[in-house]
Amino acid sequence: EAGSALEWWGDAGVDMLVHEAPRDWTAREVAPAVASGAAQPAALAEPEPEIPLPATLEAFIDWRFGSAAPESSWGEPIFAPTGNPAAPLMVITDLPETEDAGAASLLTGRAGRLFDRMLAAIGHDRDSIYLAPLCAARPITGQVPRDAEARLGELLRHHIQLAAPQQLLLLGQTVSRAILGTDNPAWRGRLQPVNQESGQSLTVATFPPRFLLTKPAAKADTWKDLQLLLGRQGL
Repeated sequence: EAGSALEWWGDAGVDMLVHEAPRDWTAREVAPAVASGAAQPAALAEPEPEIPLPATLEAFIDWRFGSAAPESSWGEPIFAPTGNPAAPLMVITDLPETEDAGAASLLTGRAGRLFDRMLAAIGHDRDSIYLAPLCAARPITGQVPRDAEARLGELLRHHIQLAAPQQLLLLGQTVSRAILGTDNPAWRGRLQPVNQESGQSLTVATFPPRFLLTKPAAKADTWKDLQLLLGRQGL
């Protein structure tokens, strides 16, 4: 009977001993330290002290988009903001595009050309805006990791606080969620004030260029969103 039972489990693919409790078999195992004498209980790791974020825009950019960036462990290129940090309009994209890697700049390729036309439609170009990413590197999944959104959102809000733009243009649901606290489409189609220490930033959420390339019908709604920024410049 025992032999029959073992053969049955072998046919089912169970050919090794397992633990009663669930185990993450993909986790990295740490070899126990060899100690002399009686075994000592392992000490709990001390939590890393919370380090205040840099208080100036220049220092923050050096830290946020340098070798200490939270995304630096991903092994992907880090993309820094471009444009004029003192510009009245700050544009936030969710993450670098696939084509950005070759240019080492945000929003290049087809999405970048469409973005340039969007800017031109409201009287702007790359030199008259401040363009920054929520996620400074492109994950292999092509999406901002949900478990990293809270931290990246915190850093982005601090970035906006230091830049203190008069207007914000948010490209995509992930960016809207980070700044407005929701990705509800109801936020689209109107100006939403976002409070800063130095005042308010009038905010518009719309579709990112990559979405418009696959859904051209949404361009009409995006144009209506962009029009909200017209006439509000220079406030």
